[in-house]
Amino acid sequence: MPTDTAAPAIARSGAPSPSDTAPDFPHWQRNLYVCLFGSFSTGVAMTLLLPFLPLYLEQLGVQGHAALAQWSGLAFAATFLSAGLAAPLWGRMADRYGRKLMLIRASLGMAITMALIGVVANAWQLVALRLVAGLVGGYASGSMVLVATQTPKERTGWALGTLSSGFMAGNLLGPLVGGSLPPLIGIRATFFLAGGVIFIAFLATCFLIRETRPVRAPVAAGAAPARSLWAQIPDRRPVLAMLLTGLLLTLAHMSVEPIITVYIAQLLPPGGPVTWYAGLAMSAGALGNILAAPRLGKLADRVGYHRVIVACLLTAAVLLLPQAFVTNVWQLVGLRFLMGAALAGLLPCITSVIRHSVPAAVAGGVLGYATSSQYAGQVAGPLLGGLVGGHIGMRAVFLATSALMVLGAVVAARSARQSAAVTNEIGR
Repeated sequence: MPTDTAAPAIARSGAPSPSDTAPDFPHWQRNLYVCLFGSFSTGVAMTLLLPFLPLYLEQLGVQGHAALAQWSGLAFAATFLSAGLAAPLWGRMADRYGRKLMLIRASLGMAITMALIGVVANAWQLVALRLVAGLVGGYASGSMVLVATQTPKERTGWALGTLSSGFMAGNLLGPLVGGSLPPLIGIRATFFLAGGVIFIAFLATCFLIRETRPVRAPVAAGAAPARSLWAQIPDRRPVLAMLLTGLLLTLAHMSVEPIITVYIAQLLPPGGPVTWYAGLAMSAGALGNILAAPRLGKLADRVGYHRVIVACLLTAAVLLLPQAFVTNVWQLVGLRFLMGAALAGLLPCITSVIRHSVPAAVAGGVLGYATSSQYAGQVAGPLLGGLVGGHIGMRAVFLATSALMVLGAVVAARSARQSAAVTNEIGR
């Protein structure tokens, strides 16, 4: 592992490092573990309602399969919509007031909101609180910002990969918790318990995280006003390329999710356990992500983030092709596991490239835009998948998604070449 973080950082990120003073981060490991716990617990809390959301809506007075499906989709999507809109704001607030303060806000807001969901009286209140959860939440994305800016650059990929694994583990465990706890303690008590666990993450964030704030140069009297966020970025091309890559990644990934259950139903005999196999296929992808993310992050620290991004996108594109032509469920489950492993390195590497391409003073704001672009993909992906699957066919969704992955690889490869050219020009 190289000890000199100046020149190697340029080579790994594929972009010239901004002229920040590189501070020491004596608490970066402790910060990582606290953020890991917080991201895990919020991941569990946000996904535990999936198994019983229709049952809860039924308790709240919603009747009929069509109405339950519509309200379930609305309640689930509300959080992603509001979170995507709020992410740039919280990112800029983090740059101004500190990343730790944003995590305190997110964890306390999530704890209160989750507990309040347990006392709603109708479906509209549930949707409203899901919107509020997206607005005040964002612990996982805030953790990404804090870890990216409070970790030595030569360890950023591994740290972000580990953090990503924790959040994915929460997403994987959440539905299992949501399926087992309500029969034991009730649906409303399940929300109270989730709020209590997030409150523990709030306390840990308050008392254990130590943030090293960058030293800002004093502003001279009569100096020109501060430049806008984008004007402070020396080379915006790698940042814009990563925003587009993140959008394409989440769009491609989420386009397959809505049709998995229907696709599996075509592979099983009539009356087969469709939902069980659908859950298994989704969990297989999450498990592959959990196992591979830290390893790919460590590899990216060594060989370069752009290389890992391009390789992961192309691998995922190749793995999508046989998924369109599987003949039994177990083939699909195995391929989803491999694809989850291939996708594991992407978001941590995208975050690392952005972090190494912008000044520390605006990192939170730019990473907030990155989060919004990924949420946009999460909203557009299911719509695209449902449209293609409904009008062209299920296999076409996998083929179209593969093409999007190739497009993302082309964008990332072009960004790498442009950044390398800039680096060479600076070195002359």
